[in-house]
Parts: sequence; structure tokens; C-alpha cells
Amino acid sequence: MIIEWILLSVALAMDCFTVSVIAGMLAGKRDTRIMLSLAFWFGLFQGLMPLIGWLLTSSFEHYIEAVDHWVAFAMLALIGGKMLWDGIKGEEEDGINPRKFWSRILLAVATSIDALAIGISFACNGYSSVSMMWAPIDIIGAGSFIFSVAGYLIGHKFGAAVNKKIRPSILGGLILIGIGIKILIEHLG
Repeated sequence: MIIEWILLSVALAMDCFTVSVIAGMLAGKRDTRIMLSLAFWFGLFQGLMPLIGWLLTSSFEHYIEAVDHWVAFAMLALIGGKMLWDGIKGEEEDGINPRKFWSRILLAVATSIDALAIGISFACNGYSSVSMMWAPIDIIGAGSFIFSVAGYLIGHKFGAAVNKKIRPSILGGLILIGIGIKILIEHLG
């Protein structure tokens, strides 16, 4: 069971990792406070979304499952589109900025929407009490935290080289839109 939760954690953390790489590139100077804050919010939302999905399952399962991928796609496409537009216009400081608290929250929510479906699957697979949810929630949250820190550090390390070839907000916008499309295709396919 723990191996399944770890693998699930890694799968859910991939979007956090990718967005954290972008955040590391956009952040400019390495800022441990920003990195840990981003990782905290990603881990918190990735961990809580399955619980929320599990709690909502009894009443709203078919409604949530029908639209969760569209919500994630729309949020990521809007955020990515804004980053792309700002990068093209040369206004990266005004766009999605990992130094801004609300940008970190918005990115954490957008990358964790698909974790709602995990909570629904937990409910459908016999997780009958909140106490049964704690171990997978902890593992999912910790995995997202660790992958977010790693992504930020990688993005910061290689960000300068990437900045010489393409503006990070353009690359980041394209990647976020791509993640949104991936989520949509996976759920529709």
C-alpha cells in the first residue's frame, strides 16, 4: 500500500516540479524563503485536495469528476496565457511572479485540482474514514514539497542559461498551457 501511495505522490508531484522549475527560473536570485513557501503551498494543496475530493464524493462525485479537468485546464491555460502574453510584451514583472504570495497560491491550486479525482478514487476504493486518509495525504504532500524544492533549485541553476535563449515567462506560459492540455487529454481520453 505504501509503495502505491509513494508512486501516486510522485505522479501528482510532476506538475508541481515543472511549475517549480519555471518559478526558479523566474525568481531571479535564489530566495530560500520563496522556494520553501512555494513548496509548502504545493505540498499543502496536493495533500488536501484528495481529502476534499473524498469528502465531496458522497454528494457530488459525478459533478466534480465531470468538470475537474476542465477547471484545471482553464486555470492553467489562463495563467500560462497571461505569462506568455507578458513575456511577449516584455512585462514579466507584472505577470505571474513566484515572489508574489497570490501567484504561489494560484499556482498551487491550479496544479492540485486533478488531485481531487484521487480523493474520489480513494472513496470508491474503500477508504471509509478520515483516519484512513492521513497516511496517503502525508505522503502526497511530502512528495510534492520535495519535488517542488528540487524543481525550484534546478530552475534557478539553469535559469540563466535559458534566459539567454528565451524569456522564462514565455517558456513557463507554454509549459503551463501544455500541462493544462495534458490534464484535459488524460481525462477525456
